[in-house]
Amino acid sequence: MAATPTQPVEPRGSDRNLRLAKPQVPVRRRRKLAGPFALAVLLVLAVITGSLAGLTLVYSVDLPQIDDLEHYRPSTTTDLYDRKGHIIGSFALERREVVNYNDFAPVLRQAVISIEDKTFESHWGVNVLRIAGALWYDLRNRGRAQGASTLTIQLARNLFLSSERTAARKLQEAYLSIQIERSFTKQQIFTLYGNQIYLGHGMYGFEAASQFYFSKHAKDVNLTEAALLAGLPKGPVAYSPLLNPDKCLRRRNLVLGEMESDGLISHLAAEQARRAPLGLHIAQPEQSVAPWFQEEVRRELEKRFGSEQVHEAGLRVDTTLDMDLEQTANRAVADGLATYERRRGWVGPNGPGKLENVLTSGQTIEEYKHPDWAMATRPGDYVHALVTRVLPLEIHARVGADEVVLLPEDWKWTGQRYGDALVTPGDIIWVHLGDQMEGSARRATLEQDSGAQGALLAMDNTTGDVLAMVGGRDYALSVFNRSTQAQRQTGSSFKPYVYTTAIEEGAKPTDTIVDGPVSFNGWAPHNYENDYKGTMTLTNAFAESRNIPAVKLAARVGIHKVIDMAHRFGITTSIPAYLPIALGAVEITLQEQVAAYAVFPNDGIRVKPRLVRKVSNADGITLWEDTPTVDQVIDQQTARTMMGLLRAVTQHGTGAAAAQLNHPVGGKTGTTSDYTDAWFLGFSPSITCGVWVGYDSNQSLGEKETGARAALPIWLTWMRAAIVGKDDEQFLGDEQESQMLKAAAEVPAKPGEPRTVASPGKPVKATTATKPPVTPDPAKKPIAKPVVKPMVKPALSPQPVTGKPPATFKLAPGAGKNPEKPGNQ
Repeated sequence: MAATPTQPVEPRGSDRNLRLAKPQVPVRRRRKLAGPFALAVLLVLAVITGSLAGLTLVYSVDLPQIDDLEHYRPSTTTDLYDRKGHIIGSFALERREVVNYNDFAPVLRQAVISIEDKTFESHWGVNVLRIAGALWYDLRNRGRAQGASTLTIQLARNLFLSSERTAARKLQEAYLSIQIERSFTKQQIFTLYGNQIYLGHGMYGFEAASQFYFSKHAKDVNLTEAALLAGLPKGPVAYSPLLNPDKCLRRRNLVLGEMESDGLISHLAAEQARRAPLGLHIAQPEQSVAPWFQEEVRRELEKRFGSEQVHEAGLRVDTTLDMDLEQTANRAVADGLATYERRRGWVGPNGPGKLENVLTSGQTIEEYKHPDWAMATRPGDYVHALVTRVLPLEIHARVGADEVVLLPEDWKWTGQRYGDALVTPGDIIWVHLGDQMEGSARRATLEQDSGAQGALLAMDNTTGDVLAMVGGRDYALSVFNRSTQAQRQTGSSFKPYVYTTAIEEGAKPTDTIVDGPVSFNGWAPHNYENDYKGTMTLTNAFAESRNIPAVKLAARVGIHKVIDMAHRFGITTSIPAYLPIALGAVEITLQEQVAAYAVFPNDGIRVKPRLVRKVSNADGITLWEDTPTVDQVIDQQTARTMMGLLRAVTQHGTGAAAAQLNHPVGGKTGTTSDYTDAWFLGFSPSITCGVWVGYDSNQSLGEKETGARAALPIWLTWMRAAIVGKDDEQFLGDEQESQMLKAAAEVPAKPGEPRTVASPGKPVKATTATKPPVTPDPAKKPIAKPVVKPMVKPALSPQPVTGKPPATFKLAPGAGKNPEKPGNQ
């Protein structure tokens, strides 16, 4: 059939080809172009997402949980309190005072945010723009000088991480910062930051730094002070106002400029602040009232809790110290040593007129700093001073930055008329600061530090509480504690152990003994006066500290028994079995001596000395409470018999000067050969106190410097303060004796008449009315009595007794002399 004109003729099969090409070719091409690209993009995104997730998992697996931050406690100071609740010292690796948000002055908060993190209030932990800018800056300068840390990142780093600069650590910081921002408010974050940041010189947090640099609280700082503090986190050492004041000033002014540009302060205020000086008022630490005691407490706490907890956990430690009695002890030892030095005469530390001079060692007067000056001083203190200028009638010196002046009456005791005959510029002198002023200089008296040392330790008889402890003359120069660490020969203060052994073996105070010539295997002891008093009672022999009777008693009962008795009293020294031991040829610490002497007023019970009563954590929970540890050493009758002998010493013996207290006391003097050690150990019904005086070098204190002369006055000064308010106290034996005497003095009454009591004066009528029964108060808990361990006598060792000691054995003065005769005190 022919085609019609209206229908064009097309090739055969062309319509079919067109229908196939139109729908298939274009679609097929789009799939080839878009499909692989999308797949690649998705693959890259998947890799990135997986990598980020993996990195987040890897670097966050060892990160702390943010929930832990809610219970976070920064390292805080462990405070020590005395028995009356007064703070006496502290331990800390980081000096920090934790405060609240409102305890930071608003101007301080503005200064910190302006210089450290301008977008602190708006960012979510990480400032992306700041990071990008810092990265661009670092790339252009080929370094990493530009920082981009927000306050939150700094907090995360200080709390949980180190300061190393690695990509991994930066990722961890960012992750933690975001978590912190999600969990805490901006005020909480700033408070954590303000308490945690290090600001130089051992100060952590703005409160501690403000008190250190300006002697004021962080809430009280002004604009210039706030700007200085805000500039320190960048470099606490580099911008330290003490080490680098010029750099600190420039940094402070930079902070002021940032605050001005942020519109926080006016241009006028900024200019005025820039012209202001640094305005430092460094808080010089107060001298510790009881440095030796504080160190002993630290050692004990570290043994029990470890160093980290003691210095970082913010513990509360209730100690046994009585701060008032400790201050009295410090003054008593210092005054006692000054009196001894004056009695000895002006000799200088290395001979007549020889003093340490800083100029001879190449130092300058302007730059010299003495260890004493690290602590604040006040009138009444004994301190080392540096002589700066000398005139015939004036000596000028300085203690730190403070000037002192001495006039002729201040060195009159030396026997020298003119000051330039005593000292020269550059000399280090020992002075006693007065309370009078000569213009801008403080008056002081010249004293002497020849190296003589003193120690005092006192404890409560009932509880064992150490009430006072002085370990030497000057803690800044010697931290060695002579009350607990120094073993010194005891001299006649060892004799109570000899007499206690004799009493326990049946001797009586009224028994007689012959004070006459005697020899033990070639060794012949002598008395101080080289005389003999013949027959005398044990009481008088003990009170007058006669040597020959003591040696005879030791030989009679056996020196092994004497040694065993000393060990029962708590003496830990290894004591050789030689008769001279009876005269004190043995070295014992003052602490052991004091604890041993407390046995006598305690009716034979030894109470272990203790320094700490209770330790609590920051939440007030008691971690440890020390209870008195007691042991029965001797029986009650032996203890009370010995009390009679020890009280005779203070009534009419070598310690008769103690009678001026008009108080029931007892004790014993002690002096070693060549007067190298002077002791006095004594007690009241409630307190036992011991004093030692001597040189670390074992040189002689000087002729006639006995325990009664060098140590007893120090003991009297302290004990006079300790017995205030205790007028009615009596020894345990006295109380029972008083009751017996009162009962014996009662006169039987006739029927129907009141009972009377006989007395030296006018008879006093006593009422016959019966007292109503006492109802116990349920609110009051009964006092728990300490468990007393029964007395156990150790077996005697079978070693032979030797009378004559080996040639290397040092004898106490009692070996041939008795320097404690009352007439030579």
